[in-house]
Amino acid sequence: MFGMSHETFLLLDAVVTVIGLIVLITKFKIHPFIALIIAAAFLGLTSGMPIGTIIKAFQDGFGGVLGFVGIILALGTMLGKMMAESGGADQIAQTLIRAFGKDKVQWAMMFAAFLVGIPLFFEIGFVLLIPLVFIVARRTGVSIIKIGIPLLAGLSAVHGLVPPHPGPLLAIGVFGADIGKTILYGLIVALPTAIIAGPIFGTFIAKHIPGHPNQELVDQLVRDEDAGDLPSFAITLVTVLSPVFLMLLKTFADVALPDGNFFRTFMDLIGHPISALLLALLLSLYTFGYKQGIGSQQMLKWLDASLAPTAAIILIIGAGGGFKQMLVTSGVGNVIGNMAVEAQISPILLAWLVAAVIRIATGSATVATITGAGIVVPVVGMIPGVNRELLVLATGAGSLILSHVNDAGFWLVKQYFNMTVAETFKTWTAMETILSVVGLGFILLLSLFV
Repeated sequence: MFGMSHETFLLLDAVVTVIGLIVLITKFKIHPFIALIIAAAFLGLTSGMPIGTIIKAFQDGFGGVLGFVGIILALGTMLGKMMAESGGADQIAQTLIRAFGKDKVQWAMMFAAFLVGIPLFFEIGFVLLIPLVFIVARRTGVSIIKIGIPLLAGLSAVHGLVPPHPGPLLAIGVFGADIGKTILYGLIVALPTAIIAGPIFGTFIAKHIPGHPNQELVDQLVRDEDAGDLPSFAITLVTVLSPVFLMLLKTFADVALPDGNFFRTFMDLIGHPISALLLALLLSLYTFGYKQGIGSQQMLKWLDASLAPTAAIILIIGAGGGFKQMLVTSGVGNVIGNMAVEAQISPILLAWLVAAVIRIATGSATVATITGAGIVVPVVGMIPGVNRELLVLATGAGSLILSHVNDAGFWLVKQYFNMTVAETFKTWTAMETILSVVGLGFILLLSLFV
């Protein structure tokens, strides 16, 4: 077509489609859900697919993603809501602060955010823990930036790299990775990455930009909680980490025990992400609910309220699955995969690079993960020995890079920390970029051993 080979035309078609997707989201402010549907339809039509095939491919991709990720998101959000409303998150943060002391309070904030952030969306974890930043800054006299950047790093690291967050979960489904191994590798990579981008970078940048919290927000958000009313630290930790523990135990059972072993079969049941999160949620109804004297009616209201904010995210993820399937069915994915093989580009570096470019352009980590994984997935079948779990992490790391003015998180941090745009670039944007680049470094290092 137009004097080009079919493969060249498909590649150009994909480039035009992705650019169009970016323009729709950034320039025309089209909702990502609608933009992804438009992009998928455009790619299907221009690549010469029959109408019936286009519709079926999109439906298969949409349903295939949400059949797993949608359930996980709902259960994880409910668990996070129970932890938030019961005060479990406050208990984790306060216990770590007491353990670390005033001089190392930034380390406490990073670890608190890292733990609390495992079952929570970034935005929910941010809103949940930001009052604690203001309280600690007021009580200790420590710079709000020195305390806040480690908190942001802890939340963002687990958001991009550790299931059951939607980005990593989606990439696991696309790449066919093992969720237990991804959690294990994700924790190995995320913790040192968060340490470098959080307490270490935060301590450095706070010397130049100490920050001055918005007094109106402080007055509105700061509430001194009575620690006696909170769930215990041990109970909170067991409840929040129980799904991670079950999923890891399933992976170890699959590796150590033969097929047909009773314990392995049992762990395959309760260690599946859906089962693990359901069991953790049921446990939280007791530990964060009945044990705290909270009635069934109140818990029902919390769980109902928790689902509303996830609707848009679920729809975006579903549409991204449809777009990903269009890339595969049209043949674009195979063309990109062949190019990567011929150019001898490291699949890990390719996954990170594609996700990073889309993240910078759209401002959305979720869109970057969805699109990036769909573009890179054909490489898995073409290059022997590609570690699928590390591809998930590389895509997640790329999706964190260079948050700027097209990202809602940029403005969220700017307003709460009362910074100028330039100061937000020097703190938040720099921290996100450090997370992404350092995370890639640790992923490449880990690839030498797994």
